[in-house]
Formats: sequence, C-alpha cells, structure tokens
Amino acid sequence: QQYLPHLAAIILFIVITFTYFSPVLEGKALRQGDIIHHKGMSKEIVDFREEFHQEPLWTNSMFGGMPSYLISTLYPSNLIRYIDRIISFGLRIPAKFLFLTLLGFYFLLVVGFRLNPWLGIAGAIAFSFSSYFFIIEVAGHNSKAHAIVYIAPILTGIILCFRSKILWGGVITGGFLALQIAAGHPQITYYTLFIILIFGLVHLIQAFKERTLPLFFKIAGVLVIAVVLAVCVNIGYLWPVYEYGKDSIRGKSELSSNQENRTSGLDKAYILNDYSYGIDETFNLVIPNFKGGASSGFDLNSKTYEELRRNNVPNAKQLVQSLPLAYWGNQRSTAGPVYIGAVIFFLFIMGLFIIKGPYKWWLALAVVISIILAWGKHMMPVSDLFIRFFPGYNKFRTVSMILVIAEFAVPLLGILAVHKILENKLKKEEVLKALKYGFYILGGVTLFFSVFPGLFFSFSATIDNQLSSSGWPSQFIQAIQDDRKHLLQTDAFRSFVFIVLTGSVLLAYVFGKIKKSYLVLGLGILFLADMWPVNKRYLNNNNFISKREVKEPFKPTSADLAILQDHDPNFRVLNLTVDTFNEASTSYFHKSIGGYHGAKMRRYQELITHQISRNNMQVLNMLNTKYIIVPGYDNQPVAQRNTNTLGNAWFVKSFKIVDNADVEIEALSDFDAGEEVIIDKRFESLVGDFKYTSDSTAQVELTSYQPNHLIYKSVSDHDELAVFSEIYYDKGWEAYIDGEPVPYFRVNYVLRGMKVPAGAHKIEFIFRPKAYFTGEKISLFSSLLLLLLFAGLSFVEFKKWFFNLRSEEKDLKTELQN
Repeated sequence: QQYLPHLAAIILFIVITFTYFSPVLEGKALRQGDIIHHKGMSKEIVDFREEFHQEPLWTNSMFGGMPSYLISTLYPSNLIRYIDRIISFGLRIPAKFLFLTLLGFYFLLVVGFRLNPWLGIAGAIAFSFSSYFFIIEVAGHNSKAHAIVYIAPILTGIILCFRSKILWGGVITGGFLALQIAAGHPQITYYTLFIILIFGLVHLIQAFKERTLPLFFKIAGVLVIAVVLAVCVNIGYLWPVYEYGKDSIRGKSELSSNQENRTSGLDKAYILNDYSYGIDETFNLVIPNFKGGASSGFDLNSKTYEELRRNNVPNAKQLVQSLPLAYWGNQRSTAGPVYIGAVIFFLFIMGLFIIKGPYKWWLALAVVISIILAWGKHMMPVSDLFIRFFPGYNKFRTVSMILVIAEFAVPLLGILAVHKILENKLKKEEVLKALKYGFYILGGVTLFFSVFPGLFFSFSATIDNQLSSSGWPSQFIQAIQDDRKHLLQTDAFRSFVFIVLTGSVLLAYVFGKIKKSYLVLGLGILFLADMWPVNKRYLNNNNFISKREVKEPFKPTSADLAILQDHDPNFRVLNLTVDTFNEASTSYFHKSIGGYHGAKMRRYQELITHQISRNNMQVLNMLNTKYIIVPGYDNQPVAQRNTNTLGNAWFVKSFKIVDNADVEIEALSDFDAGEEVIIDKRFESLVGDFKYTSDSTAQVELTSYQPNHLIYKSVSDHDELAVFSEIYYDKGWEAYIDGEPVPYFRVNYVLRGMKVPAGAHKIEFIFRPKAYFTGEKISLFSSLLLLLLFAGLSFVEFKKWFFNLRSEEKDLKTELQN
C-alpha cells in the first residue's frame, strides 16, 4: 500500500502529459523551429553515420567547416544515457520532457523533502507547468528542456546528503548530474551549479554557526567526487567541446579592436543586448501578458483589427495576426513570457514569512540573484561584475535564461510553505499573518494593474516608430497600444482572481472548513487552471504537424536542384536569398558559406564581419564558393556559377608574413588569393626558405572526399606552397604525405597551408581528435563505476529490507503461536 501513491502519481503524470499533448496520440509531431534548423545543420553528419557506421566528428555543411560536437555526435561509451530511456518509459518528445519534469520534481519533494505524495503531485504540477518550459519546446530547444528535467533530481541527491544519506545522496547526485550533462546544454548545467553553490554557501554559514563544519566538509567532499564522476562519464563530450570552445565565438579574440566590448568569452554586446529582461518585465512572473506576451499579432477581436477593417486595409486578417505587434518589452523579440504562476507565487510570498532556516534563505537568495542577473544590460554594474570575474559566466548569452533558477526556487518554497501549514505546527495567527502579507503584496500588485494599467506606461514599442515612419496613421498606432493595455489589464485581473481563490482555499483549511486532502486537491486544480490556459497560448494543437513534414523539413528550390546536378564532392555555396548566416536550409543540400549555429568558429565569424559581409570576392574564391544563389525573376532563387573560384587546393607564387591577427585579416582586403598567401609570423618557420619556381605542370587536386578524411594528389617538379580550402583547426586534424605525418599551418586567417615537396605525392588530412577517443574510454570506465556503485547500494538496501521482512515474519509467527 505504501507504494500505491507513487504508482498513482506516475499514472496521473502520464494522463496529464497525454491530455496536454493529445496530438501525439494521433501520430503527429511537434513543429520545432530549432529542430528544423538542426536537421539542416546535421544532414551531412547523419548521412555519413548511416553509410559508414561511425562518427565523422567534423562537417563542412556550414560556416566552411566546423567540429560536429555541438551539432550531432553520438557518445556510445556513455552508458548512463540509457537510464534516460528507461525512466522516461520510451516517451517521445515533447511528452517525454513534461513527464520527466513532473516525475523529477515529485522525486525531490517526496524523497528529498519527505513530503506527502499527494502534495508532491500538486507541487510537481506547479513546477512543471511554468510557461517557459513549454515555450522552449515550440522553439525546439530540446537539449535545454532535457537539461531542466534533471535540476530537481540533482538537488534531491544533495539534500539526501544533508539528511545523513551521504552515500545514496552522492550516487543520486552523480547519476542525475551525468544525465543532465549528457543532455547537452552547458548553460542549464551552469545554472544548476549556481543553485548548488548558493545552497552550499547557506549551509556553510549554518554549519559554522552550529559548529558542524567537519560534517559539512565531509558531505562536500562526497559531492565533489560525485561531480567529478559525472564529468568523467561525459568526458568524451566535454573534453572536445572544451577544446573547441577556445576557438569558437565563446573563446577570446586575437583582434585588438573593440576592446571595451571584448571579454575572455563572448562579446558583452552579444551577451546582453538582445535578451536582457526588462526590470518592469519581471512582473511577467505573475502577470503573463504584462508586456504583451509574445512577439506576435492580435486576434480578430482587437481594436487593431477593427481599425484595419475600418480603413479597408487589404489582408487585414493576415496583417493583424502576423505582425509582431503585441510585445512591447525590452528584448529584441520573445516567444512568450516567463510566467511562473499567480497561485504558486502567492504561496512563495507566504513561504517567506512561514519557512524558517537555511532552505528559506537558499531559495529566496536564488530568486533574487536570478532576477537581477536576468536584467542584464539594465543592471550593468552587477552584469559587468559577473562577466568579468565569475568563471564561465561570459561563455553564455541570453541572460534572461537564468530565470530557470527562479522557476525552480519559487515553486519549491511555495510547496514547502503549504507543507508547513499542513503539519499543523504553526499557530493560526502565523498562517493568517502570512496570508495577509501575501495578499497585500501580490494581490495588491495585480489589483493595481487591473485598475490602473496605464498609470506608468505608454505601451509604446520600437515597432510603433517603424510603422509610423512607414506612413501608418496615428490612430492605428493608438489602437495597437490600446490592445496592449487591454492584454495587461485582463491578465492582471486574471492573476488577482487566482490569488483570491488560493487565499480562500487556505482560509477554509485554517478555519477547519475543509480537510487536508481537499486543500491539496484544491491547490492542484488551481495550479492547472492557472497555468494550463496560459501555456496553451504558446503550445497548442496547432503546433503539431504530420511526422512526414517533420522528417522532410526542407524542399529544394530550382536553384538547389540545379546545383545538385554538379557531382563535384566538395565545393561551397553562398545563398543570398535567405538570411545567410542565420539559416540551415542551404546546409541541408550543400556545403554552405553561411549556416545556423550559436558556437561558430570565432575566426570565421570575424572573417564574415570584416570580409564576407563586404562581398570580398577574393575571400569567396579562396573559400571555394562555386555557386552563388541570388534572387531572380519574381524573387525566385537562381544559381550563378562563380568561374573564379580557386577549387579545393592550389599552389601559390608568394607569401606574406604578418605580425598579428589585425594585420592578417586586413591583408585579405587587397590580395590575389590565387597568387599570394597571408601567413602569421608564428608559422614562419614552417614555410622555411621556400622560393617559388615556375612550373606549368604543377597541380594539386582533391581525389577523395569524406568530411573527416580528405585525399589529394599533387604533382610538381619543385617544392610548392599549397593552400587548402579547408578551415584550419589544429585540435584533431592530422596531415600526411605518402603516409608520413607532416606539419601544416594556418593561412589567410582561416585556411590550411602546407609546404609540399617536389614529385608526385598523396596528401591526406584526417580528423582524429584525441579528446574524443580518449574521452570515450574514460567515459566507459566511469559509467561502469557509477552503475556499480548504484547496484552495490541497491543490493545493500535490498538485503537490509529482506532481513527486516524475515524478522517481521518470524515475530508474527511467534506471536500467532503464542
């Protein structure tokens, strides 16, 4: 019987999951923007894997070429990944993530905090239905959603350690942290460690006060071992990614310009400009449409639509629904607000007055820090401090993502407050005082904005100025702002009603009008009633399409079909009919000059900024840009052949040694790529005493192409200086001439160069990153160790349970005999 509530919880979570995602039962799949892009990015990788049954680890399908670690790479030695399939019962995305999020928070509440299972179910709903978790699934941020799933289970292990279950806590922490890292979203793991750091700091202070520091450091030691083990399990992924990070846009630039904006990671502007949460936008946490919701249009009941109809504007329906009119916040754009929920936030405010001790300070501090850091450029002293001095912080953009910490902490403290009330250890006056303060603070805020929504705001946005300058009349702009005001006012009153209902249910319990079970049931219903409709605004049945559409997301244009007739295995395409450096459709069919990725190589990004964006044809020629897709008649894409492209490799007549990166990238502005090569002075010794000698028969050509193995044939009567139209990356690419390893070096800022001896030779480039292959061996050993530790502890627990059961049977038998 003691396991029945847990079984009921699992069944209920499955029912909730498939009720929300009912199209999954019809065989449909969720349309996810980033997953569509991912299919374009990973096409060459997936095709190679299916054909050769191995990982290429490199792809040339975008940005000239880059490692595939952050695109699509399998890590078969990480055995812990299979645990994810088991605990998710094989559910498919997006159902998988909602179910695991529910299960994970339930695990934290019931196992970590030893709460009543029924309250655990209600708490799991409160946490799992935060709007952000649904919004990111529509966007296709699957690795992010997957990593969020494991925040609560990781904290469960840590809390068990502090509840004297040190070994079990260590194994659970290590196991779930390993799963989170394997999900492949370092930023969420970073924020998880942020939560743990605040937790540790609060408990360190408590241990100092209570003079229990030896026990604290013992627990900390076990947890450090757990973290190290989780890292080792994923070292085959982490090590190559760490190596690549230094060469990506998250690494330090060698250029000296724009120093005030540069950091040891991403540039400050890239970190902060687009996705800093506005200070007033924080009210989204309790009023979903406080800033208009998403960057989307209005419905047909809006004043904006009425104004369009009144002025007989053509396509009024399409315009009002497609233009990004609703959102008037500080971010560049948004798919929706971070709405935690009026009901659970009301309980959180109560918890600040009810809960005592380290857990309150841990969770309250976590909420405050995450909100302040989410403000980004609107709180520059704090943001600049973290960017400069907090390790790893400058490696990530979208600072508003740190609100996942608040999304975790608010429901947890709120549910702990309800648990405290249910224990009946508080005086009635204490509960009523917390209720009063919660209602005054949160009820007052929501009521104020429902009555006076326009007292402090004009409801204007950047798009209003754009529309006005384009000739749209002032009454149309006013209609848009009136609609935004209406959205705020309606949702503020909505939140106020939920706060009143929550307070009423709690009052009914405090005055003995309802039982504990009805309070928990009532809160669970309120959580769903509050969050479900808001989430349906952003993820509903209309977001689902047939599996065939998901499987084949791109259809070739006539330009693509024309280029595909060229059977040359390795050339690049520049597509000017799309957002070249922020799209993946070209990568799906060709090897693209552009692409779609948040961690492209820094040097390539700098080449884009300084040369490609200025249409430097010499640079495009050296990148083997054989085709350029341009808009043709009626804006239909047309493929133009670039007859000046230099091919896969060529010999040059001269070289120029430059002192630094600034001079090197500027030298590309005025040079003949087919005749001259630009070389950093660090590689001068590899050029040696090369002197060009005219040889009309000299040639070098690609004879075999695989993304991780390139074979060339060279013929010459004299030593030659060769340039290979491949992206330079020295952490894995090995060069050979006739089977013997030879050095190569970086030329023309991003390409590879090599001194080739006279004669006929076979030249090879093979991508064999030691970090991946050595890491996979470490990963296999660490996975086995972690699984053995879990199995060993489980055996000890089973043995203990079995002998206790036999003892109870013996006692019962003796009692019956007597």
